[in-house]
Amino acid sequence: MTEQGPQGMSPADPATEAQRIAGTVLVRIAVDTADETAVARDVLPLMGPQAAADIGRIEVARLVAALVAGGLAERSDEQLRATARGLAAALEFLGAKKGLPATWQAARDVSLVAKALDLTAGPQNRLKLLGKADGLRVLLVAHRFNLKIKGLPTASRVRSALAGIALEQAFGNRNGQAVTGKSVLPPKAGRMLAGQLSTSGREFGTDGRLMAALAAEAVGLRRGDLAGLRLAVLRRFLGRGEAPVSQDSRRSRMRRADRRRALGEKAGLGGPRPTTVQRASGSRIPAAGVAQGNAAERPDPEAFAEAVLAATAETAEGWAGNRKAFISKVWDVLCARHAEWALTEIEFKCMLTEAHRTGLIALANADLKDKRALKELQDSAVVYKNTVWHYVRAAD
Repeated sequence: MTEQGPQGMSPADPATEAQRIAGTVLVRIAVDTADETAVARDVLPLMGPQAAADIGRIEVARLVAALVAGGLAERSDEQLRATARGLAAALEFLGAKKGLPATWQAARDVSLVAKALDLTAGPQNRLKLLGKADGLRVLLVAHRFNLKIKGLPTASRVRSALAGIALEQAFGNRNGQAVTGKSVLPPKAGRMLAGQLSTSGREFGTDGRLMAALAAEAVGLRRGDLAGLRLAVLRRFLGRGEAPVSQDSRRSRMRRADRRRALGEKAGLGGPRPTTVQRASGSRIPAAGVAQGNAAERPDPEAFAEAVLAATAETAEGWAGNRKAFISKVWDVLCARHAEWALTEIEFKCMLTEAHRTGLIALANADLKDKRALKELQDSAVVYKNTVWHYVRAAD
């Protein structure tokens, strides 16, 4: 038996969704002998809320008949049990390495969910995460974004990897050096950057809240507890679930741009810039955020650094060999000059740290906190490892 369905069944009839349901039905029969009514009762909830009970039972009955005809199951006194071939096929379908689960509940909540999330071939210690809502959320987010996490996935590791993806997108996916999973951003900045991959438009105060939102979006839920997430994962695996919340809808993009500006202000990442527009809601967003430029309009690291240094040269203060510009003033210039980039301030500041890390630009911190420049210092603050930067050094 393969992922598409039991051996002996036509690969084209029934359809892929029905073939996966047939595999699920076979697993249900294999773990515990039962009559057809009990099998249907256990499998029908996985077939989606839109499946009428009577129609669902008919579909299950047809799949059971196909399994019996294919020699994978047999009837005895109205009871269904798996044949030797059926047991082997159920094991293959689940990718189980240590035999079939002892109960249908274990097969449904662990083995089938693991198969849906492509976990059967990976380290078995990850399966333990499926027993708790936080663990399932982390695994679901990692699966949604195809993250390769070394070791046991945790919310912080996944957040760091997501921040890397968001940073790659900020550079138009043209960053010459991979940053995914190697982010040096502090948790708060990384979480804000990773949050831009969400459509919820909310501030995520913790990694757990970020994982909860992204996991729910991945399976088309507004929110989800452990049981709800499991059910949604299995329904999508069987082709009966809700579509993931789209990140590309125009309304979502507009809402995210609006909320990101508000988050930047709330987190002390700088107030509204001169190049902003007033929306009907009264909130302020970057003018470029209205259009939401595509990846082709985003700069690669070298182009970004060149633009930053050009803006720095115009706004730098100091003496020859030690000229530097407030990061906030560089941001003002870039907002006016490169609106087509559609950068948010958190993206800009995270791109700055990446350019600094790779040696394309040099950041500097304030030696003396002049109270006359307190506003500029606050607006310019960028946290990098254990240092807070306020300036970009000029290239001269």
